[in-house]
Amino acid sequence: MNVRRLLLLPLLLVCGIVNANAQTFDTYFDGRNLRLDYVFAGNNSEQHIFFERAYATPQWAGRRARLTEVPLRGNGQISLRDHDSGQLLFTHTFSTLFQEWQVEEEATRVSRAFQASYNVPMPRRKVDVDVKLMDTHAKVVGQLTHTIDPSDILIRHLGSNGTPRYTIWKGKEASLAACIDLAIVAEGYTRQQMGKFYHDCQRTVDALFAHEPFASLKERFNVVAVAAESVGDGPSIPHQHQWNTTPTGTHYDTFYSQRYLMTQDMHRVYDVLADVPFEQVIILVNSSLYGGGGIYNQINVFPSDHPTFPQVLVHEFGHGYAGLGDEYFYDDGYQTQYPSDTEPWEPNLTTLVDFKSKWADLLPAGTAIPTPPSKDVPDYRSIRNAQQQQLLDAATQRVGVFEGGGYQSKGVYRPAQECRMKVNEVSHFCPVCTRAIQRITDFYTSR
Repeated sequence: MNVRRLLLLPLLLVCGIVNANAQTFDTYFDGRNLRLDYVFAGNNSEQHIFFERAYATPQWAGRRARLTEVPLRGNGQISLRDHDSGQLLFTHTFSTLFQEWQVEEEATRVSRAFQASYNVPMPRRKVDVDVKLMDTHAKVVGQLTHTIDPSDILIRHLGSNGTPRYTIWKGKEASLAACIDLAIVAEGYTRQQMGKFYHDCQRTVDALFAHEPFASLKERFNVVAVAAESVGDGPSIPHQHQWNTTPTGTHYDTFYSQRYLMTQDMHRVYDVLADVPFEQVIILVNSSLYGGGGIYNQINVFPSDHPTFPQVLVHEFGHGYAGLGDEYFYDDGYQTQYPSDTEPWEPNLTTLVDFKSKWADLLPAGTAIPTPPSKDVPDYRSIRNAQQQQLLDAATQRVGVFEGGGYQSKGVYRPAQECRMKVNEVSHFCPVCTRAIQRITDFYTSR
């Protein structure tokens, strides 16, 4: 809808908006990238934020318009304000592995530290950087404000680290700011396996853009393969007593869940990407073992060789890129991530606290809340023929308010009986998830 309205504007006005956005960006930022490294630490009741160091890299790849807006609330926020005037110049939201860990039982017994790194545009003048972490009630529970002077001699300037990279796909727009810049990093690939890595990167691109709405949005993405070498073949698998030396330190068994494939070493990830202009990161792990993970505006991780590779990568990218929540439920969590008095920020989950802000406009008139599941939809675990698959896929397009989601069967609701964010066995995102992906792409590629 917003795109159609934009197309109706006179060309002169559109050009005026573009020029105004560029002028605003160029007034406060010099076109380089500022990388900020942090450590988040604490336990289930304490959150601490520590600034570690700053780096300068040659090129800012992020947005140059709507700099002080955010598409989703996330679980954290980093903002830049002019040091002298206090004017808000830039803001960005995210989630973290640290905050996921805080609702684990282990967090009641020990304090731990987790790395985080964020790219922001390099300011022309001194700025105050404000970092906030929110709890599951959307309350700020950790905050750090510190000053960055772009002339500081201790901001380390990074150039190429020698890691080869290769463009896998390039969208129509010449400007980095007009496309989503996606970097795919090799993990668990030896030097002799780099041919396989490039092949797997092409499989990744093919699988991602075979799914709507990514297929229709393909021209708004750039994809680069970063050929970081590992000493040995494959990732670390603790439950098999296997530990390998890899560029980004991924391993299975994160939080003692065998299938949770993730890294806590975000500084290493950003070191690998030293001079690569990027906004989203995929860690492509050379493994046939099922697993993966995706954290909003932080990282996407999945294995290259499991039979469900296409489904897992699209699901995890839904998390990391569009902030979509998991729609399945096991009721096995130590603590809920979605308390009943708070509306989730994820666009495809609701506790009905503020349902109007979610997909109420897509709900057919007369739809019951909660919506009873259709008995005509076959169990995804027992699909035997094409007709049953068609019935299952059709269920992804019926919008309702189905109870169960966000890992719990009660009190959290999802928009479709089945969806790519719920099970691997369906072919499609539901209309709500599809719209969320389209909206966030529009946000980051607007000019």
